[in-house]
Amino acid sequence: MSNLVSYLFETNALRICPDNKPFWYTSGKIGPYYINTHFLYGSEQNAVDLLSFIDAEKSDKEALPKKVFEKTLNHYSENQIYKNVIDEMISFINENIDVNEIDYISGGERRDWFFSNIVANKLGKPHITIYKDLSMVINDSNFKTEIAKSDVKGAKVLHIADLITEASSYIRAWIPAIKSLDSEIVWSTVVVDRMQGGKEKLENENVKSLSMINIDKSLFEKALSMNIINETQAEMLNNFYENPDETMRNFLIAHPEFLENALASDEKTAARAKLCIDSNLYNL
Repeated sequence: MSNLVSYLFETNALRICPDNKPFWYTSGKIGPYYINTHFLYGSEQNAVDLLSFIDAEKSDKEALPKKVFEKTLNHYSENQIYKNVIDEMISFINENIDVNEIDYISGGERRDWFFSNIVANKLGKPHITIYKDLSMVINDSNFKTEIAKSDVKGAKVLHIADLITEASSYIRAWIPAIKSLDSEIVWSTVVVDRMQGGKEKLENENVKSLSMINIDKSLFEKALSMNIINETQAEMLNNFYENPDETMRNFLIAHPEFLENALASDEKTAARAKLCIDSNLYNL
């Protein structure tokens, strides 16, 4: 998986903050990394372009899956990073699941589709496209024929996603959608697990959760050994992994200028810093 670790950093799918400059999150909290797993599509710009394409075409839900598949298949033949990521994912699935037991592969709106439909094609499995409103379109593995929902019953489904955090999308949408077909998600495969409880929630739903990369100390050690991050960054990452709120609270106490500078910064940063202070997120 060392190639995949390299690709995470090369594409900025995983960004580590510079020394003593944690990132501001939308929640008003701060942390040492950002994850945009869909950047493994080859680059940030490639990923943004595909999301824009999806948004532009999404009004025709029936036609969209085939269009996205054709886009990703073409990109697979042209972009070496994306091709290697998909090939690694297919190898990972073959190593961890008896592929003969998989009846369908599903992917949820929108970032899952960067990976799910082309993997379905490569494994020769029909694909279930799930929208946020729980509507679905089911296609054969070549996305040439649409399959009636009534034909999907008792199926064992592998759901493929870019990222799992707390599994809220699974609980809210993906699992109920597949259940509505009288089928079940038996496995979940993600590129990145943020290790924030999602795996456990899926296992409570009888879904086997498999991840290619875990955001944990072993990843930080790997990045350090590859000279991708330095000792100071590794220390903050490890402390954040152990106790995120306490680590960031201690940082803010040690660096009072960080909040002051944020309040005087651009509009978005200032708004997040104000939210942090007004909500007393770190009990300062």
